[in-house]
Amino acid sequence: MHLRNYTAPTIQEAMALVRQELGPDAIIISTDDDPEDGARVTAALERAEPDIDETYATADVTDILSEALAAGGVPVPLAEKLLMASLTFDTEDEISALSGALAATFSFAPVPEQGRTRPLLMVGPPGAGKTMTVAKLAARAVIARRPVRVIAADTVRAGAIEQIAAVARILGISLTTAESGGRLALAVASAAPEELVLIDGFGINPYNAADRRELAALIAAAGAEPMLVLAAGGDALDTVEIARIFRDLGCSRMTATRLDLTSRLGSLLAAADAAKLAFAEAGTAPEIADGLLPLDPLLLARRLLTQSPLERQIPQKKRVTS
Repeated sequence: MHLRNYTAPTIQEAMALVRQELGPDAIIISTDDDPEDGARVTAALERAEPDIDETYATADVTDILSEALAAGGVPVPLAEKLLMASLTFDTEDEISALSGALAATFSFAPVPEQGRTRPLLMVGPPGAGKTMTVAKLAARAVIARRPVRVIAADTVRAGAIEQIAAVARILGISLTTAESGGRLALAVASAAPEELVLIDGFGINPYNAADRRELAALIAAAGAEPMLVLAAGGDALDTVEIARIFRDLGCSRMTATRLDLTSRLGSLLAAADAAKLAFAEAGTAPEIADGLLPLDPLLLARRLLTQSPLERQIPQKKRVTS
């Protein structure tokens, strides 16, 4: 698989360039829409193996996608929107069709491995995986030899400090605790410009007004970007409501956790669509070193398709294309 980048003033124009050069079977890897620099689409073309029994390619792509979206618990209106978007790619490969539809429907904005980044404050309901997300992002930065600073703002939950402190010791990085908004502001201000600043925030009940006010004050004190951390597998309506509440608190991106523990991602797709949140990262395993991956259209498409009964009847390495 060879990756290629295409740039244009808009995402739609960049996608047109992809189809023009690579054809309808191009796989959309990632998209980036910058108001100043324009849009960029990273795509690839994966050729199928020749001389394979054609009986493997009997299911219609639309049937496969429809089955996969239904199995994944994607709400019907959103599933129909994705199916309509997939038709514009005119391909016999379901991965290409679905990754393209996802790229056209959602925004994807993973945490960059290098460069200056606004401090990130992990927020969300209790138990969503905020502390582990901070730990995994810190491990990624250490592996990439990027300076990183971890700040623990969750000083109330039992064991929270001990958990992140143990990870910091293993990674060989310092941990700063911030018991108040004022101390958090000082800790953030003391960071070097090139440091990736990761803040482990406390979980809140999004339906509790006092909790929301407390979190809003913490976000303001940090001057950080609040990133919503949500676990997969929840009820779609509840997840949409929670996502909208955190959007109103300033979240524009979402990290999805527990993708290894559920077969239904429909609630996350519904939340991202309803609250207009960009997908950032995916928690795919408990391991700290490699349990968090940048969430792009290709990863999401493959994860959704592994749940489709029709898809399981068609091995990916045994598809015949013209």
